[in-house]
Amino acid sequence: MREVLLLDAARTPFGKNRGGLSGVRVDDLAAHPLRELVGRHPGAPIEDVVYGNANGAGEDNRNVARMATLLAGLPVTVPGVTVNRLCGSGAEAIVHAGRALALGDAELVVAGGVEGMSRAPYVLPPVDTTLPRRMELVPTTVGWRMPNPAFPAAWTESLGGTMDRVAAEQGIGRARQDEWAARSHQRAHEAWEKGRHDDVVVPLAGVTRDEPVRPGCDPAGLAALPPAFCPDGTLTVGNSSPVSDGAIAVLMGSRDAARELGLAPMARVVSSAVAAVEPDRFALAPVPAVRAALRKAGWSLADVAVVELNEAFAAMVLACVDHLEVPEDRVNPNGGAIALGHPLGASAARAVVDCARELARRGGGIGVAAACIGVGQGIAVVLEA
Repeated sequence: MREVLLLDAARTPFGKNRGGLSGVRVDDLAAHPLRELVGRHPGAPIEDVVYGNANGAGEDNRNVARMATLLAGLPVTVPGVTVNRLCGSGAEAIVHAGRALALGDAELVVAGGVEGMSRAPYVLPPVDTTLPRRMELVPTTVGWRMPNPAFPAAWTESLGGTMDRVAAEQGIGRARQDEWAARSHQRAHEAWEKGRHDDVVVPLAGVTRDEPVRPGCDPAGLAALPPAFCPDGTLTVGNSSPVSDGAIAVLMGSRDAARELGLAPMARVVSSAVAAVEPDRFALAPVPAVRAALRKAGWSLADVAVVELNEAFAAMVLACVDHLEVPEDRVNPNGGAIALGHPLGASAARAVVDCARELARRGGGIGVAAACIGVGQGIAVVLEA
């Protein structure tokens, strides 16, 4: 099997719900970072584009990766494929592309993901009889839509509601969640102020930075927010990730492709794993995924310098940190999705890229990026720089 290398990356800023990127079509959003990579590496013989996308119900329908490929100005002979592992879709795209490289099916590919959650449409559910006089529109932004009644009711509750139960079960209280959320904003702001995203984030529609980042966020302010999902719950809009818009593209290649392009790799993809648990315990699924990916690589968490856990909820990150017994200072050193935003199809790829870039900034090392996934899954990718 050949080496799988991350060579370059570009992403949009992540926009807040109905914010500065909400006027951009989702397929145009997807094309933006891909167009940037094409511009940086003119003539690069890209053989395929693999994008993650969780919705697929609006302007991202019918294979948004192929739409982005055409809109970005790549030759019409370059194919594209869209993969959907919900919140893990962007990492799944990297894994999918990496397999083609490892097997020798390709030398140079682009992986990434997109989600325009502000533009997620409402849909009409199908009916088995004649149309009723009144029909309810179903939102497609996030979470279950039109769930099968055969599923247990607990499985199809809101992600936040099930997360509240897991937080209570794991003994993760409100104060600890708010502290983590404030830390995410503070670290994200510091990373932006130090220019750590300047060469990867490509401005779009007048937006130059991740919009959800709140520099003045502190635990005291977060403590004043009411519960968001359960009347007596500990999850709030402040310690949960926001609805977001954004896209990311990652140039991946073999060692020969890197040499021909004159690129020093950001990192090597060493291994990956997916795992599954009960749907209402999705928050804990990154734990077996991380353990399995590290086991495949022949390493343990003691070897890992940087852990990127996509922050769907502060309680989710803290539950995983506790189970993995990883020091908190190794986790999300430049903030996470609570501050940066969580455009579902792009988020896990962003975590992989941020992990690789942080390892490179430190002069090398081993890292792991992971995400929880709705309907009870987790994904992890192990990197070495």
